[in-house]
Amino acid sequence: MTETVAEAVMQDMLAQWLPRQRWFPGRGTAVGKLGIISDVPLLAGDPQLRHLVIEIQQTGGPARFQVLVGSSSEPPPAIGNPAGSDAVIGRLADLTVYDALHDPELAAVLLRGIAGQRRAGPLRFVREPTAPVADLPADGRLLATEQSNTSLVFGDAAILKVLRRLFAGANPDLEVADALARLGSDRVAAPFGWIETELDGEPVLLAVLSEFLAGAHEGWSLALQSLSRLYTRLGSYGHEYLTMPVPRNGARPEAGVGLPFVGDARELGLATALMHADMVTAFGRRDMMPSERGAMVSALTSKLDAAVALVPQLGAHAERISAAYADLAALKEPVPVQRIHGDYHLGQVMRSRRGWVALDFEGEPAAPLAERRALAPAMRDVAGMLRSFDYAARHQLIGHPRAQDLFSAADSWARQCQDAFCAGYAAGAGTDPRDHAALLRALTLEKAVYEVIYEYRHRPTWLSIPLDYVATA
Repeated sequence: MTETVAEAVMQDMLAQWLPRQRWFPGRGTAVGKLGIISDVPLLAGDPQLRHLVIEIQQTGGPARFQVLVGSSSEPPPAIGNPAGSDAVIGRLADLTVYDALHDPELAAVLLRGIAGQRRAGPLRFVREPTAPVADLPADGRLLATEQSNTSLVFGDAAILKVLRRLFAGANPDLEVADALARLGSDRVAAPFGWIETELDGEPVLLAVLSEFLAGAHEGWSLALQSLSRLYTRLGSYGHEYLTMPVPRNGARPEAGVGLPFVGDARELGLATALMHADMVTAFGRRDMMPSERGAMVSALTSKLDAAVALVPQLGAHAERISAAYADLAALKEPVPVQRIHGDYHLGQVMRSRRGWVALDFEGEPAAPLAERRALAPAMRDVAGMLRSFDYAARHQLIGHPRAQDLFSAADSWARQCQDAFCAGYAAGAGTDPRDHAALLRALTLEKAVYEVIYEYRHRPTWLSIPLDYVATA
């Protein structure tokens, strides 16, 4: 098979394979024009490892993705299992072609590259001078829960996040985490190294190797576990001992008394304030100019108009949302802006032995890189977390046979967690988010409008969660 024919076959296989991947934004839809714009061999022989950057023409313009391609006459057993079937890209001659991140032997090539600070064509492997990369076990295990990227854990010490969609420029995930780690912040997982390349004369981050928080638990999972126990207790009296003593008088416990996770929410608010303070130290802070505030309100209004056009049910609340945006424009007090997380919710924080730690500083993956790196009000992160408490409380009630009976408990839990988070934030920042009501309300509504669009497109059964919020906000 000639090189030209082999490349054409590979392009065709990739076009068929990409829509099956969870991380591909056009999942389930046919891929149009696809081209391989970079092909770097990383390991010769059998198995073989190649690093590909592919470009696809999408509605909003060209999009670039990273695929590490393995090929072998005898692929590892995991590739042939039903769970690994989506890893198989196709066959080329007598070789099975597959996503190399599912092959521990090939994934270890990346780890060794970082440890040795390898150069392979345009690819550059970088190691932090004091990072314990050489001591890491080479057998990485793949995390199966991610949506937009792919990660491997090496032992209990490091995690390698491989970015799937590529953007030119300084990636905020590495930029922010590295800056805060150099300050000595314990609110981030310290980067150990990374892999980068250059496309069209600009740097492009490919992967980040970071400290792995062994024994840590995701905030979203912890919140859901607490809520599950709460709902079980309230729905089946006699199981109250799971979270509180049975009242002596035999009465049903009040929904808002002794609710779980509220203390965790306060600690998370404090950790968030300390993280924001570290960001100010690393990147600075200033007040928004009037023109910037006007542009921000215009952008919020445009997003609202687009959301109403897509989801007409939102139209009944558009006037009140617009009024909240107008209140933001009329604020007399200054609105400070700084670097923020940008996509802050319970799924982006881990409770570790040293307290709450934030992950994934990429911001909203679908947003342009310049927007994700721009200074913004810290209250935008606060708004995101407040909405996350509401989501955690309500999504388990969708389709629940006793949903109406549990709504009061869900509302009490969400409100108590939101208040506790704000109180913790005030303890760390010296200012309570609730004292900035107009700004916080506008940004929380902005987040809810985004949620309406997301749920309409991806999880229509969850659409009631943000719609119920905007109906009463």
